[in-house]
Amino acid sequence: MRKALIVLFVAILWQPSTLTAQTTEQWRDSLALLSRAIERSPHSVELRLRKAAVNLELSQWDYAIEEYGRVLDLDSRNLTALYFRAYAHMQSRHYALAVADYEHILSIVPKHFEAQLGLAMATKKAAGRTETADRFNQLVQLFPDSALAFAARAGYEMELQQWDAALYDWDEAIRLSPKDIGFMVSKVEVLLSLGRKREAKSLLESAIAAGTPRSALKDWLDRCR
Repeated sequence: MRKALIVLFVAILWQPSTLTAQTTEQWRDSLALLSRAIERSPHSVELRLRKAAVNLELSQWDYAIEEYGRVLDLDSRNLTALYFRAYAHMQSRHYALAVADYEHILSIVPKHFEAQLGLAMATKKAAGRTETADRFNQLVQLFPDSALAFAARAGYEMELQQWDAALYDWDEAIRLSPKDIGFMVSKVEVLLSLGRKREAKSLLESAIAAGTPRSALKDWLDRCR
């Protein structure tokens, strides 16, 4: 199974920052500058958020968690600190703590899409199938016009080999975002798992006719023989 394609949409949502790319040495220099600035202004939420973002860029999860905690001591409802502390907890496999942070966000903003998605992903690690399924179902119920919501649930259903349910959700994701090649390929994966090679090939040929290079789909075309 091409898991990278299936979960690509999730990875996009979980990028730690939108800062300009720098080298590791440049990030460390930025960290030193921010640390000195914080010494002068220890109650600056903005400086601490910037420092925590650099900690994330350097994969310093524990330092990021600590810094976001200090932000939350200053501003307990800071959504940025809660969201990215949850991200750092996930990277550190502190799944129950990530769940708590996502739930805190949702107590403030119930329809925060990224937090709802993050909560479902964290619950998958921290709890059982029933609770996880409930989280993904809630995601779809809250965002019925979101292709990503259906795709997220479909990805989980594929992990459970619930092929018919996954097929329905991929169809919904494609309906809402018909040009997304990743969704189409994921539906092909389901069709192949169900032994429906003819339908899978037809879907691939439709994508090629719409402009997707045949070479990009070669692996799946070969599996349709």
